[in-house]
Amino acid sequence: MTGRHARRSRVPFGAFVVVLIAVVGAAVVVAARDGSERAATGPTGAPQGSWAPPTPSGSTSAAGTEPGGASGGTTVTPTPSLSPEPKGTLVIHGTGDVSLDPSYIPAFRSNGYSWAWTGLDGLFRHDDLTVINLECPATDISAPVPKEFNFRCDPAALPVAKRYGVEVANASNNHAYDQGPGGLLDSLKQIRKVGLVPVGAGANMKDALEAAYFDLQGWRVAVVGIDEVLDPISEVAGPDKPGTAAGHDFSLTLRAIRRASANADIVVVAIHWGIELDTQPREYQVSEAHRMIDVGADVIFGHHAHRLQPLEMYRGKPIFYGLGNFVWPHMSVEGSTTGVAEAIVHPNGRITAKLLPAYIVSDGHPVLR
Repeated sequence: MTGRHARRSRVPFGAFVVVLIAVVGAAVVVAARDGSERAATGPTGAPQGSWAPPTPSGSTSAAGTEPGGASGGTTVTPTPSLSPEPKGTLVIHGTGDVSLDPSYIPAFRSNGYSWAWTGLDGLFRHDDLTVINLECPATDISAPVPKEFNFRCDPAALPVAKRYGVEVANASNNHAYDQGPGGLLDSLKQIRKVGLVPVGAGANMKDALEAAYFDLQGWRVAVVGIDEVLDPISEVAGPDKPGTAAGHDFSLTLRAIRRASANADIVVVAIHWGIELDTQPREYQVSEAHRMIDVGADVIFGHHAHRLQPLEMYRGKPIFYGLGNFVWPHMSVEGSTTGVAEAIVHPNGRITAKLLPAYIVSDGHPVLR
């Protein structure tokens, strides 16, 4: 894919800080009333999504030695010059949960699917890469699996998303399998059919873990999708089973990132993780994020909590722990307070990052602030 001219957003970062403080203070009040999903009970009695994989000080896998977290271990350095072109400024955006399900957001029936994107001032059209978390299979196949919240996006919404500048749809989440294996595979087909690129799901685990690659502004960029939230059945792919990437096997996540790092200058990870309504990441998420960066990730876009969470810079690499809702119903102030993650890769390789404040002013209509 060919990169477009990058343009910085002029939205002030200070506005987000004020908004985030308000979110943290009010989150508990609306916990009972808001949230499109509810925790199911896992095999150990913990809420699904609360599973925290062990993070030993060091372990090994077929791909090599894993780092020991923030303080040590082996660092994999991406190949420095995979593209012969001179490096330019690269602008990457990421969002939280996007629903293009007209049954969940009836406003699309009256306003059209452009309603999802017209409040963004063309932001995604003027960057180089936009990654959204598509929180439902985009398929006409209706074969709902037994669960409380079961979504299905309209494939007709996909070309509209592309027209407004979206390039990548993360399909690695706990709703990608809502219409069963046939719905998932058809969704991946529909996404590709309109020129978008899906990540994080496939016909088997090998396919699901495969990165998508883009040549942009002289950089080779890889995007990897990971799903750690199983709700309520295992939608994770197997050797011969369609599904999402990695699940609770964190060694697979690290292996996928290493592989992408060996073939790209910049590795972006879209990861579905954490606990709904949390406004701060859990300790295990911080540990996992640091380990992902230690093995080659450069930008991490997190989602699932339906609340904004902090941005951390670790070793000069941005971790957006939770990007909240984005194209979603307006259910509360806290759930509608959102943002767009922006990571800028400068020609010398330095990465700067910020959250651009946004608000879901009405169902399915986020607006930049």
